Order: sequence, then structure tokens, then C-alpha cells
Amino acid sequence: MNAEDLYNQFQKNVTDTLSGAQSISGELQQLLRAAMTKTIAGLDIVSRDEFDAQQAVLLRSREKIDALEQQLTELEALLIIKEK
Repeated sequence: MNAEDLYNQFQKNVTDTLSGAQSISGELQQLLRAAMTKTIAGLDIVSRDEFDAQQAVLLRSREKIDALEQQLTELEALLIIKEK
């Protein structure tokens, strides 16, 4: 979710919450948008696409590590047999 989507969702929640009260002025909405955009931009977050890509890389790495561990176990077993 990008900053714009997050802001729009937050604004909808605030509007829904305050629906019985006076509406928020346009200036206040602009200030709120600017403050939220600045805050969100400062967060250490990644996009969903980047997260999914990194997760796929991690999964492939895990599979390779598992295969290498299996090979190592087999080689150690062969070494033990040859030593006897």
C-alpha cells in the first residue's frame, strides 16, 4: 500500500468517525495530508512487489541450503564408511 492509499484509507476512517460532527475544513485536510505523507515517507517500508520478490529469493536460497545440507550429510556418511 502506497502513501496515497494509506492516506485515503485514513481520511475515510476519520470522515466516517466524524460523520456526525462538523466536517473537517479543507485547510485542515491539507495539513493532515502533508503531515501523513511526511511521516509515511520517513518509514522504513517496502512495496508489496519488492517484499514478494525478496520472499521468492529467500525461498530459493532456503531450498539451495537444504539441498547442500543434504549433500553434506551424504558425503559425511560416505566418508565415515570409507574410514571403516
